[in-house]
Amino acid sequence: MMTRRQAIKTTALASAALATLPGAVAQPLITTLITTAGSGPFTLPPLPYAYDALEPHIDARTMEIHHDKHHAAYVANLNKAVADYPGLGQKPAADLLKDLNAIPEKIRPAVRNNGGGHYNHSLFWEMMKPAGGGEPAGDLAKAIETNCGSFSNFKTQFTEAATKVFGSGWVWLTLKEGKLAIQGMPNQDSPISQGAVPLLGLDVWEHAYYLKHQNKRADYIAAWWNVVNWEFAAAAFHAATHRPA
Repeated sequence: MMTRRQAIKTTALASAALATLPGAVAQPLITTLITTAGSGPFTLPPLPYAYDALEPHIDARTMEIHHDKHHAAYVANLNKAVADYPGLGQKPAADLLKDLNAIPEKIRPAVRNNGGGHYNHSLFWEMMKPAGGGEPAGDLAKAIETNCGSFSNFKTQFTEAATKVFGSGWVWLTLKEGKLAIQGMPNQDSPISQGAVPLLGLDVWEHAYYLKHQNKRADYIAAWWNVVNWEFAAAAFHAATHRPA
């Protein structure tokens, strides 16, 4: 059986490798990696750091419950949804979400919600890191400046979008047809279902912050900027913009 230390190392090495792949390969591979570890068609990926690694910005207890309970529930419910459709269990979650119309109508809502929850969270853990934050560099930084005028403007717009998500949902920085966009999305809907590449995402469901911040979503958003993994976002952007002709 793979130990937690080995699993974390494997996840870190896999993430680094994604930066060298073209977008058409890298995006599905993210989900392939997280769904083939362990047993069962879909499995819970390990956190790539300890529960308390994002302290004081995101507390250890929240990370433990968020990962071990909430994300685990999405995985379990996705497995239940596809139990009678073994062919679907052989596909990466990303592929299921890219073409929801191809999913049998009977289980489509469950796959959309739980497949989205699994896929979104698997990205979310990688999109944060200890001693993160700061600003992006390289091509992603240039694209943000071109799209928003400055990183400061981008940060303001992203924060506003995260604040305005009604109820439960996410806000994403995405790339589609060469253009960056900031998208607020409800529930566990994923940009990949709209043909967009998720570069950076923030979970604004209350379970992501309530233990520490209670109903103060704005405080959680402000704290989250300190753990953003810009290297991951930059690698995703590079992969998506350097596809083979």
